[in-house]
Amino acid sequence: MDETQGYCPVFHRAVELIGRRWNGPIIRALLDGADRFGEIRSRIPGLTDRLLAQRLRELEREGVVERACPSSSATTVPHYTLTTKGHSLAPVIESIAQWAAAWEPPGSTSSAQGRSVADSRRR
Repeated sequence: MDETQGYCPVFHRAVELIGRRWNGPIIRALLDGADRFGEIRSRIPGLTDRLLAQRLRELEREGVVERACPSSSATTVPHYTLTTKGHSLAPVIESIAQWAAAWEPPGSTSSAQGRSVADSRRR
């Protein structure tokens, strides 16, 4: 049997991007409506400023996130939005959230698990 059978480099790259530490929660925060650096960070406990900046730059390079400064002022806080490519991840992120909720260990204290992207938009 060929050892590479079933291996797809495109799939592997996509899983690595989504599965990289913090990328999934960042994408989910953006899907939930967060659009400023501090707002994204406040929705993800344990995420440092340095790591958030790195991950946002990476997601921007990959065409998933777009960074925009509303005006030319140096004090203006940039906004981060998902591109069309980023928004197309919504069903993927939703499926992962549903899978995680279904397989959450008994007695887990995670409150975010099981809340769908659509549910969190209604908040």
